[in-house]
Amino acid sequence: MSMRRLLQLTLDLFDPPAPPVPPAAPSAPAEARPGPPAEALAPLIAPVRFAHPRANRELALAEARIAYAFRRGQRRTIGFSVGPDGLVVSAPRWTPLPEVEAALREKSGWILRKLGEAHERQQKLAMARIAWCDGATLPYLGEPLLLALAPRQASGAGTLAQAGGPGLPPTLQIGLPSGAAPEQIRDAAQAWLMRQARRLFTERLDHFAPQLGVQWRKLSLSNAGTRWGSARSDGSIRLNWRLVHLRLPVIDYVVAHELAHLRVMDHSPRFWDAVGSVMPDYAERRGQLREAVVPPW
Repeated sequence: MSMRRLLQLTLDLFDPPAPPVPPAAPSAPAEARPGPPAEALAPLIAPVRFAHPRANRELALAEARIAYAFRRGQRRTIGFSVGPDGLVVSAPRWTPLPEVEAALREKSGWILRKLGEAHERQQKLAMARIAWCDGATLPYLGEPLLLALAPRQASGAGTLAQAGGPGLPPTLQIGLPSGAAPEQIRDAAQAWLMRQARRLFTERLDHFAPQLGVQWRKLSLSNAGTRWGSARSDGSIRLNWRLVHLRLPVIDYVVAHELAHLRVMDHSPRFWDAVGSVMPDYAERRGQLREAVVPPW
């Protein structure tokens, strides 16, 4: 089902109730058929509302109310951007508010679709959040990995153990006492994941570089919130260590993408031809990367 259809279903669900229709003669006393309490119906009759935390204006679009952050500046046109916090609208200093609101209504379909996608993504991120405790799970190379505290193991060390039985995930045993704080568990798990990331990225860089006819010289791990990698003409590559949460084919796409920049330092057709020369299905993997959700750290 498309996001547009999902959003329409949401809006339909929250449509105002239809005018009351005279009831037919009841076949049983009303007290025998109690309806839901008013507090249970309240969420079903409330309008959809998207609110930016720094909102200073609000407008009704279709069946939704949009509280957005509005700012004026040195620009020539009205601009819209939708991020995790919601809608931001920028306009020239001289543009009257009615004109801004008319532009919002004209772009209402796009705005509502993007807000719905951002809301859905935030829900997925909330579901992906890791509870840092003994027995927690986290994604590793696209598969679940079980965390287990191992007090007898060297302090802070991490050891990967194979699954204990069919259908069970492998286990990352961390050398921490049973009463370790969540922050200690998180830091130890992150240190192990970053070591695996460096090892894996080095291996994949060495795999694809000869195929692309380039030579990389330095690998750095990043923790960027919105960027998976970067490359410099001197052969330096930066890759986000959190890629280790994702499946290997998606990691390979990012590696090949950055190595291809050592041949073409832009996103021209020549660049994509270079990526395609080692990864014919790069467009599919790129789409998978865009849809990927990694746990917030």
